[in-house]
Amino acid sequence: MNHASPASPETTELAPGYVVSRLIKGGWQLAGGHGAIDRAAAIADMGAYLDAGITTFDCADIYTGVEELIGAFRDSLPRDGAAHGRLRVHTKFVPDLDLLGRLDRADVRSLIDRSAQRLRTDRIDLVQFHWWDYAIPRFVEVGQWLAELQREGRITLLGGTNFDAAHAAALFDAGVRLHTMQVQYSVLDSRPEGALAALCARTGMRLLCYGTLAGGFLGEPWLGRPDPGMALENRSLVKYKLIIDDSGGWDLFQAILTVLARIAQRHGTDIATIAARYVLDQPHVAGVIVGVRNRAHLDRHRGVTALRLTGQDRAELTAILARRNPLGGEVYELERDRNGRHGRIMKYDLGK
Repeated sequence: MNHASPASPETTELAPGYVVSRLIKGGWQLAGGHGAIDRAAAIADMGAYLDAGITTFDCADIYTGVEELIGAFRDSLPRDGAAHGRLRVHTKFVPDLDLLGRLDRADVRSLIDRSAQRLRTDRIDLVQFHWWDYAIPRFVEVGQWLAELQREGRITLLGGTNFDAAHAAALFDAGVRLHTMQVQYSVLDSRPEGALAALCARTGMRLLCYGTLAGGFLGEPWLGRPDPGMALENRSLVKYKLIIDDSGGWDLFQAILTVLARIAQRHGTDIATIAARYVLDQPHVAGVIVGVRNRAHLDRHRGVTALRLTGQDRAELTAILARRNPLGGEVYELERDRNGRHGRIMKYDLGK
């Protein structure tokens, strides 16, 4: 069930008593790849988001320095204060590709303990499990070891990252309960609406969505601009430009932006807010993850959960999105194909 009031962003309950904000503060932009990070400013920005009711932060054990930053922020909060109790930190368990074939139970425990130490906690709120290569078929065994740590009280909830429906179902069948699956989902990428949505309906698993703004492409700066090809300034833009090309090309992308801009104008907001709201309104979506370097867009982020799309808005979006080409395969399938162009460019990158 989702909850909201005019004074605070929406929340949802992933499990009895486990409440998260539906807008989640992403951590990849704090990993250093987007410029130098001012540690004190980053921690202060986390406080601003928490005070604004955006109480859930996302990170990963492979985002350099981010777990430690969030841990330092957690330590700065009074242990007996309300803010400390509201904070939820979701990390990802991402064992190196080269380790997958020889990972053992002790390795899994050690990696989870390392994340807990970095996050300054005895129990990690949500661990999201990622497995690079299904051709190394040990993900069920490793998932069961994570479930053991959950039973021991080292982890509150388990989730997955980028698992397709068949492999997520294999985890459920082996007794590994996934409360969430983190996937790419946007007005450009509807892959979660297939078999994964059916699995959510059957199991109660919820979706946590990244890429909802396509690395920044879903914003006013790109409206009316000519196709830039692949001459782009960072890896994230290259990744989402491939999605634009495959979902219908630059002309259709501009048509989608035009519709988003028209809806945004009616609501007195911007393209990004409409694009994020659209994803939040989809079945089985618990929350969207927005990449954040600082608090510059905090007011806009709060506006996402305050906005309500009208019937006219939804009809216009449905009409333009019906023109998209379906992307190949299930969630993350294009990205897993190391021989395809998505896979060659991704090179096992989990950045948002």
